Amino acid sequence: MKVGTMADGSGISPDPKKERSLKKFFPFLQWWPAVTRRTLRADLIAGITGAIIVLPQGVAFAIIAGLPPEYGLYSAIVPAIIAALFGSSRHLISGPTTAISIVIFTTLSPLVQPLSPEYIGMALTLTFLAGFFQFGLGVARLGALVNFVSHSVVVGFTAGAAILIATSQMSNLLGISAPKKHSFIHIWPNIAARLSETNYYALLIGLATLAIAVVFKIVKPKWPGMLIAMVGGSVMGLLMNANEHGVRLVGSLPAHLPPLSYPDITTTSLRELAPPALAVAMLGLAEAVSIARSIATKSEQRIDSNQEFIGQGLSNIIGSFFSSYAASGSFTRTGVNYSAGAKTPLAAVCAAVSLTVILLLIAPLTAYLPIASMAGILLLVAYSLIDTHHITSIVRTSKPEAGILTATFLATLLVELEFAIYVGVLLSLLLYLNRTSHPNVVTLAPDPDSRKRSLINIEKKPLPECPQLKILRIDGSIFFGAVNHIAEELDRIVKQYPEQAHILIVGGGINFIDVAGCQMLSQEAHRLRVNGRQLYLCSIKGEVVEVMRRGGCNRSIGHENVFGSKVEALRKIVPRLDPERCRRCTVRIFSECAMMPGGDIPRREG
Repeated sequence: MKVGTMADGSGISPDPKKERSLKKFFPFLQWWPAVTRRTLRADLIAGITGAIIVLPQGVAFAIIAGLPPEYGLYSAIVPAIIAALFGSSRHLISGPTTAISIVIFTTLSPLVQPLSPEYIGMALTLTFLAGFFQFGLGVARLGALVNFVSHSVVVGFTAGAAILIATSQMSNLLGISAPKKHSFIHIWPNIAARLSETNYYALLIGLATLAIAVVFKIVKPKWPGMLIAMVGGSVMGLLMNANEHGVRLVGSLPAHLPPLSYPDITTTSLRELAPPALAVAMLGLAEAVSIARSIATKSEQRIDSNQEFIGQGLSNIIGSFFSSYAASGSFTRTGVNYSAGAKTPLAAVCAAVSLTVILLLIAPLTAYLPIASMAGILLLVAYSLIDTHHITSIVRTSKPEAGILTATFLATLLVELEFAIYVGVLLSLLLYLNRTSHPNVVTLAPDPDSRKRSLINIEKKPLPECPQLKILRIDGSIFFGAVNHIAEELDRIVKQYPEQAHILIVGGGINFIDVAGCQMLSQEAHRLRVNGRQLYLCSIKGEVVEVMRRGGCNRSIGHENVFGSKVEALRKIVPRLDPERCRRCTVRIFSECAMMPGGDIPRREG
């Protein structure tokens, strides 16, 4: 401790290093001093609103995941508190999500019977492993990894998951028995074969619930429409004596706090669940960070991806010991939390506490909730997941991105969901590598309309070039994956313009160069020199120059051929041009041409 003069007269002030260390390990200490009576009131209101929103969502998501309904509510309590205390976002609310729920279902349902104790145990173990992966990535400061899960992958995966959710609920809506196989291509033939068995009481309740929810979504979007629709479906079921007509009910939820649980951490479970757990971890992180960033742009807050990884990881690790399955950032609840005026992450804690109180009070009432009513709610949830706006935008903007979206969408429907995520990420990486390995090589010329005669791309504005000097700009890094493309471009240009004996590369767009890049430039300089031509470099960034110096590239090209700026390069290169050709030249696009033989010949305009 350091001694100083404090306002309370104690004369003791905290050690700044110790204080920073504490805030690093306990990030809630950063925002806790900002909590006041005013912010507490705003957070409490936002929390109660969020608790009402998550009540029907939690039950619905647990059913999607193949778990008892109460597990969806458990997952909205403990993980939400931990993620709020140890994350970096002030508005992000964690809990069960549709995408992760359906990944868990499609991963575990082929292995064990949904709703069984073995299934629940595997879901909790999967949650623990996913949290372990997330926490490990955060501690390793690998927050940037989530950037490789492109927006197109998330949109395509979510749209596919929406179709799967709707497909999985058709049997519940129609009141017929569900097929044992849970794949997309097996469910629809089974439904078609059993259409004659449709329970019209269940179908009527499901469609009525859906209609009520849609009306509230359109007319009163800020009201808890799904909750009201579920109450309406329950009342309708009671009036119709639905249970006597074969309509299945959800059953009453246990009115108690999340019970303690123990994930099964064995060699067998690790070998079986580690791959899907990694997929759940990456999907959860992509969801959480993207949602946190989108809200942060409105709240003008900076998001620390690494801290968010740690917060999400801890929430799932700890949550798995409190009967919570894998949680992530919820877009709906986060948006509602921000719109309701939340000021600090304490709103998430208030939401969890409020949900606990609600659970204890109304749990028995779910005994009257028809499963067909839940199916109607889930159809609306599925529809809202299909982001038609961004799908249209991606298709219009980029064919490669549209291809990634389509491939991810189809993989989501036809293969295991965790593999679908890997397909999307792999295609995104391949697209990124393809782009970086093909940097643009553009031709430049001085713009006579510019006071400084700036060099511009002649494809954007047709301009005459110097008959002896070719000016190129490389827009991208020169690394092992790009050297072949750059060498081919240089070879093509040399063959296409044999009269231009001098080539100047403007390196302002080169951010990085590796050993392979240095070797390629040295080889190209030597090849040009053997053929009576010369290679020059200018405007190279300091870091690139240092790598070139250590790699001997400057020595191979020639120190006299490497310049600090374009102005210096032209001032020293133009006098090296063939004077006889300059004497006959009428283009004279450089200011330095006035010093060459025939400098009194008028410049050709344009």
